[in-house]
Amino acid sequence: MSVHKEVKRVTTHTLQEWKEAGIKISMLTAYDFSMAKLIDAGGIDVILVGDSASNVMAGHETTLPITLDQMIYHASSVVRAVNRALVVVDLPFGNYQGNSRLALESAIRIMKEAGAHAVKLEGGAEIRESVERILTAGIPVMGHLGLTPQSIYKFGTYTVRAKEEAEATKLLEDAILLEKSGCFALVLEKIPATLAEKVAKKVSIPVVGIGAGGGVDGQVLVSHDMLGITTEFKPRFLRRYLNLSDEIQNAVKQYVDDVKSHNFPGKDEQY
Repeated sequence: MSVHKEVKRVTTHTLQEWKEAGIKISMLTAYDFSMAKLIDAGGIDVILVGDSASNVMAGHETTLPITLDQMIYHASSVVRAVNRALVVVDLPFGNYQGNSRLALESAIRIMKEAGAHAVKLEGGAEIRESVERILTAGIPVMGHLGLTPQSIYKFGTYTVRAKEEAEATKLLEDAILLEKSGCFALVLEKIPATLAEKVAKKVSIPVVGIGAGGGVDGQVLVSHDMLGITTEFKPRFLRRYLNLSDEIQNAVKQYVDDVKSHNFPGKDEQY
């Protein structure tokens, strides 16, 4: 734990040092100032401003509808709250696939307007050009392989990826390719633990898993899932550390009761 105290600000370089030292990396999502402030104060290493905001904050079924402007709004809110964590922002669907020039422009906007520290892109060989072009501007890129939620309609399901040998081989090749292209880290989502561990050993960059077992260099969860604010999502890989859904509803009910029964405000709660 002493390592955490020494680090004033987590950087891409810090994560690389931790991988080499065998120190695990902790990562959670945040989309707004208040939550980001709490998560950063709790000692998290990396905050992901995920396009999962599309589901969690906006109520969409997939991550596809969220726009670049909305991602910049969420990211800038988070950046204003953070003192220590590295802030990584998802490039939203349609802003980098098949168009490396647009990818670069989008990444520059995220860095410039939100003050983010890095961007994250989903995919392997097919997005190589976009990754390399973003890196020419000196913008750090985190990769994302396995279950890539922006490709949900291609997969047709949120099931575990890379169970078949062909897909597992491609995933390993893509991980090596992303490292060679210059990515500073990788997220592996919902793939067999043995494959994830193999990837983490094969590449020298940090590998953060979600539903990818414990053999990787770090873990990421959606904070709203981990805190029990959202309750519908119950995958095997999720550990709930709180049940805020019940706590918040009970607090609201109590407040309603107190207002209706003339209990709130009391004498010492008015001027």
